[in-house]
Amino acid sequence: MKKSINKEVREFIDCLCKTNPLNHQIIIASRKVVFDNYPNAKERIMYGGILFSLEEDFGGIFAYTNHVSFEFSVGFKFNDPDKLLEGKGKFRRHLKLKSLEEVESKKLDFFVKQS
Repeated sequence: MKKSINKEVREFIDCLCKTNPLNHQIIIASRKVVFDNYPNAKERIMYGGILFSLEEDFGGIFAYTNHVSFEFSVGFKFNDPDKLLEGKGKFRRHLKLKSLEEVESKKLDFFVKQS
């Protein structure tokens, strides 16, 4: 996995490694999904998490005590045949990731490709 060029992102990830190793692994795996699909994506710290953008923001990862949330800026538009996305807001939808396995089982790659 490539190391972030953004110093704040690197510090966020390093701190998480020490404070919540499981969420650290989930975030590393989620970043890999993003950069496998969008090698030129930019990332920055905002709202207490990592935001991803191409021409504009498309999503972000946020660590909570018992899970990681991957938020999609326009998730309401996504094809979600298995009803995995959560949220009832006007635009945003998210996946709650509570284990490393859920990065795959909740089809993060499928949704990132729709971003």
